[in-house]
Amino acid sequence: MANLLRQGSTLTDLSCPSCSSPLFRLKNKALWCGKCEKRVIVIKEGEDAQKITSKMALEKLEITLLKKVQEIQNKMEETENVEDLQKLSTALSELLDNLAKIREMKEN
Repeated sequence: MANLLRQGSTLTDLSCPSCSSPLFRLKNKALWCGKCEKRVIVIKEGEDAQKITSKMALEKLEITLLKKVQEIQNKMEETENVEDLQKLSTALSELLDNLAKIREMKEN
């Protein structure tokens, strides 16, 4: 927990719903439990929990797809085999299509 403070996080008056330890607000404004070592989402009364968790899942999936796009790009730069490039291009195209769908879902 001391490391979180050294990194610029601030201690909040909120506690973790799992372990009751105090929560920290990270520089990116996310709430973090230092004991459980996980992000904590506070859902206020009247907010739709399913909508919030769906949004988080889409954000995580978007990040994963972006990492995969980068991996394929790196492989494309390394290979000179035309068949491999075609396979990578197909995979890249599908990832980009899925990424566009996720971004569309996030807007709605």
